[in-house]
Amino acid sequence: MGRLDGKVIVLSAAAQGIGRATAIAFAKEGAQVTATDINGEKLKELDGIPGIKTMVVDVTKKDQVEALAKKHDRVDVLFNIAGFVHHGSILDCEEADWDFTMNVNVRSMYLMSKAFLPKMLANKSGNIINMASVASSIKGVVNRCVYSTSKAAVIGLTKSIAADFIDQGIRCNCVCPGTVDTPSLRGRIQAQPDPEQAYKDFMARQKTGRMCTAEEVAYLCVYLASDESAYVTGTEQIIDGGWSL
Repeated sequence: MGRLDGKVIVLSAAAQGIGRATAIAFAKEGAQVTATDINGEKLKELDGIPGIKTMVVDVTKKDQVEALAKKHDRVDVLFNIAGFVHHGSILDCEEADWDFTMNVNVRSMYLMSKAFLPKMLANKSGNIINMASVASSIKGVVNRCVYSTSKAAVIGLTKSIAADFIDQGIRCNCVCPGTVDTPSLRGRIQAQPDPEQAYKDFMARQKTGRMCTAEEVAYLCVYLASDESAYVTGTEQIIDGGWSL
């Protein structure tokens, strides 16, 4: 028996990093997983894994989100992961940067939650997990102005959904990682003028001497998706190796 046997799970940003690791972990625990992403080529790498079906979906597009929801009669767990990291202070953040980041990091979760919540409410049972970050209302981080603002909004959205629907069988929690070793992070490091120094700067803030792995975040997400966390709602689940201490 898997920890997620019989559960139907939909998640975004599943082509790589935390999303990919979590989709695989969910499937290994017996869930029927719909893994979505805008990167169809990378998403294909999940094809053939038992328990996973893939769909190319842009979760910032209302029509695509609603079409995705219509393909599911029932959803037990919705995991909103899609996100973008902008580097810079408020002075480095143009209006286009602000709008793009808030659209990907917050509006996508609004659209997905609004589309799938009615199905959960009809079954009087549902579980929403949102990807936030320690860089948010939890901790001020240099050069993460709009990113931190967006992730603080995710925490607020999470608590709002949890409070509004707690008496209707709905749970909502968010995951707040620190620095996770993903292709996205590696790409951002390589994009810096001095990638070697950028890597050293990231490592210097790791109190455990290493970064978190995508799989470690996935283990936490399996717990939140399972009935083991049935009494957990409205929380920020911090997984940062002590960075926020």
